[in-house]
Amino acid sequence: MSAKLRVPPGFDNAPKAERIAFVEELWDRIARDPDIGPVPSEHKRILDARLDEYERNPRAGKPWAEVRDQMLAKFRSS
Repeated sequence: MSAKLRVPPGFDNAPKAERIAFVEELWDRIARDPDIGPVPSEHKRILDARLDEYERNPRAGKPWAEVRDQMLAKFRSS
């Protein structure tokens, strides 16, 4: 097992939206690695079901940017 990751100074006191943005950036860096590992079959099943639903009704969903902005606004107000 690797050493425990150190949280950057001030992280716990930063606004929630900033902490979320930081974690998103970390995840984006991890996700760039093509050798991240296999996708679990349950995740593939969920993705397939969501794609099927989208193909049946493509206007039912919202763009990710819109959903993200709504979520961030909700977290900022709480």
